[in-house]
Amino acid sequence: MSNALEQIAAIGIVPVIAIDSVDHALPLADALIAGGLPVVEITFRTAAAADAIRILAKERPGLITGAGTVLTLENLTLARAAGAKFAVAPGLNPRVVSAASEMDFPFVPGIANPSDIEAGLEMGCTLLKFFPAEALGGTKLLAALSAPYKHTGVRFMPTGGVTPANLADYLKINTVAAVGGTWIAKPEDMAEGRWDVIAQRCREALAIVAKARST
Repeated sequence: MSNALEQIAAIGIVPVIAIDSVDHALPLADALIAGGLPVVEITFRTAAAADAIRILAKERPGLITGAGTVLTLENLTLARAAGAKFAVAPGLNPRVVSAASEMDFPFVPGIANPSDIEAGLEMGCTLLKFFPAEALGGTKLLAALSAPYKHTGVRFMPTGGVTPANLADYLKINTVAAVGGTWIAKPEDMAEGRWDVIAQRCREALAIVAKARST
């Protein structure tokens, strides 16, 4: 596992954010850092994504800035050029996984079933995104999927429907390295400048992580 992915596993949670305006990039970063959560996945679901990543990589180098919804080779190349330290996808595209490997670019493809897991393992992936986590069956399914593969060392990052209410349940699965959280910074929070609310959500999430990992 790469250094960036090891750092993510140590933190335990990744804010997954669709950013609509590059003007929100630095206030967002500062809110995350103030809340003790120095990592972010900026998704390629908006036109502002690449520029936001570029700004954060340059202006907030201490933030572990990654790219999400990396669906194509073009997305991958753009994310790397913008300065992303890791990339995540909702699915497993062999061409994109191979290209990321050739670039030595930390990449987390998405999986939903045993065949996906085996394809990821075959391509050398040691961290896989379980997506959409709750819609697929949540912690019960992830625990069952993990069992036959635990000995391989593969770990998972469940994303999609994870909330403060079920965060601890996911973290208690011993193959979960971290979770992806879309609730931490919502578009309406950023549009209305509720940076203090975002920082507080970070603190609350980290408290849940700490408690879950100590039991």
